[in-house]
Amino acid sequence: MSISAANTNPALNTLSAFGNSAATPAAGAKGAAKAAAAGADASKLGATQSAQEQSDRFLKLLVAQMSNQDPLNPMDSAQVTSQMAQISTVQGVQTLNKTVSGLDSQFTQLQTMQGAALVGHDVATDGNSLRVDADTHKGEGGFQIDSPATSVNVDILDPAGATVGTVKLGPQEAGSHPFDFDVPATAQGKALTFRVSAMNNDAKLDSKSFAFNSINAVSSTNGKLAVELDDGRRVDYADVRAFY
Repeated sequence: MSISAANTNPALNTLSAFGNSAATPAAGAKGAAKAAAAGADASKLGATQSAQEQSDRFLKLLVAQMSNQDPLNPMDSAQVTSQMAQISTVQGVQTLNKTVSGLDSQFTQLQTMQGAALVGHDVATDGNSLRVDADTHKGEGGFQIDSPATSVNVDILDPAGATVGTVKLGPQEAGSHPFDFDVPATAQGKALTFRVSAMNNDAKLDSKSFAFNSINAVSSTNGKLAVELDDGRRVDYADVRAFY
């Protein structure tokens, strides 16, 4: 996360502001050399990498201009003050960018540490895998509908896509709903999935399935927090529907 500033070149603007200040004749070759040096510094400004470098070059230009100004036609102090304020603004923005970047990194680390407390908890994520308890052989899953349904049926499918059973839930309100299913002996030990069919009288309703899993680990990649689930999936923290 960073804050951008306009590409300000205060020193070059200062040269323009001082354009009406002529060098005195007494300056001679020495004044010309200083002016040439100032011009060389200005030509390098486009490639500067930091506000500090711009500030240093600006001060060199300022000293060169003051050394060679015409006492009868001095430089405009108001414009000098304006240019110095711009330099200060550029430095401030650069410092702020560094501060914000550091805070962002610390926030990610803190989020990861807090996320570690979620290990072992259950979550609901998008998916249609039926989680089955190895001891009770009871499966569970969930779904969401955006409008009331007069009837909802959940078909439980084996790896070949054949239906091994159906959960008839009847009328359901809009929102998220869990369900469970007693897995028959013929389907135990298989990776089961489910398919939701929601109807409002004769109209078919859209539904979204979600699966229940346990969190095995929490990780962070490129500043994004993710949870690693017991089925091997890695899901972004923002995509978790609910924690239990």
